[in-house]
Amino acid sequence: MLDLLVTHANLPDGRSDVDIAIRDGRIVEVAPHIAGPAHSTIDAADQLVIPPFVDAHFHMDATLSYGLPRVNQSGTLLEGIALWGELKPQLTADALVQRALTYCDWAVAKGLLAIRTHVDICDPRLLAVAALLDVKRRVAGYLDLQLVAFPQDGVLRSPGAMDNLRRALDLGVDVVGGIPHFERTMADGALSVQLLCELAAERGLRVDMHCDETDDPLSRHIETLAFHTQRLGLQGRVTGSHLTSMHSMDNYYVSKLIPLIAEAGVSAVANPLINITIQGRHDTYPKRRGMTRVPELLAAGVPVAFGHDCVMDPWYSLGSGDMLEVAHMGLHVAQMTSQAGMRACFDAVTTIPAAILGLEGYGIAAGCNADLVLLQARDPVEAIRLRATRLAVIRRGKVIARTPAATAALDLPGRPGETSFRKG
Repeated sequence: MLDLLVTHANLPDGRSDVDIAIRDGRIVEVAPHIAGPAHSTIDAADQLVIPPFVDAHFHMDATLSYGLPRVNQSGTLLEGIALWGELKPQLTADALVQRALTYCDWAVAKGLLAIRTHVDICDPRLLAVAALLDVKRRVAGYLDLQLVAFPQDGVLRSPGAMDNLRRALDLGVDVVGGIPHFERTMADGALSVQLLCELAAERGLRVDMHCDETDDPLSRHIETLAFHTQRLGLQGRVTGSHLTSMHSMDNYYVSKLIPLIAEAGVSAVANPLINITIQGRHDTYPKRRGMTRVPELLAAGVPVAFGHDCVMDPWYSLGSGDMLEVAHMGLHVAQMTSQAGMRACFDAVTTIPAAILGLEGYGIAAGCNADLVLLQARDPVEAIRLRATRLAVIRRGKVIARTPAATAALDLPGRPGETSFRKG
């Protein structure tokens, strides 16, 4: 007896009219017309069933704090950091936990079941660390939360930050973070990359650094990150997030840099909504948009994911946890409008970040976790275009969220009575 049978599903790889059999929280078979009784059946009705969305870059300690203690008037990264510094002394554990849990509710409703979140360790109380470790335990049954020890004020620039970071890892934080471009000097930035990579190698951990989140074409810490990744044998465990300076670099240097990133086995995370909002603030016109060179990185074989980064916090006033909105923006900014490009943008919020996070049992195949999302779309491109409704969200074979189908009732002479915004 199956626990759940999903029938007549389209899959992201192009297969159609496929059934997915689930027992004991795992997928046991994926094939057309699976026979056998099941406690529950969902007819996908030739719509798209995917593994969950994954966010490879987020700041859950700051989420839903927009307007506290005031609004970022300039819209710049630096004012956002200053605002966060003003807010930190006012933070309470309960407020941090409640805001994070609310966001996790939003994420589940949007089919987002795995998030890598950076947590600021520059407060010696490690208040946010303790709060998000608590949240991680609370949501473990329905959402995978991976924490990055993030020295927001600079691991060398902020007194005691390296000690705080080590303490956070001792408490159970998963990943070593950094922000080399925010150190006092380029030399200190390079040294911070070295020290943090050595710490990760010593502890057998992954690395995810905010790297070169600036319009300065001479901010080249990603080169240093690639070097130490190779030197320390960290290939496949290191991510450079943002990399927005690459948008402003000259093409000759980038022609050298991208092969170095690929050779080192370093992954990249672009954050389309935030990169294009924060970058270029000092420009008049032409105005840079700031997102890193996604198509070029992909062409070189570098895994590239898209992250949401911020939702209603000192850096960004919008957002709802919808990774299809992220993919939609990334597609436009990177001009990835070919069929292959649009599907790559879909992969950037599903399979690629799942690999970057090292998620086990992710996918739609026998033996994988029965974590699935039924979308009101027929294929990944239509899903991005419509920011498709999540009709059902399934975790370990159990439906944990449902949303009614999106249709509009019409009263037009000689026309159908409703539309779902789909062609044909």
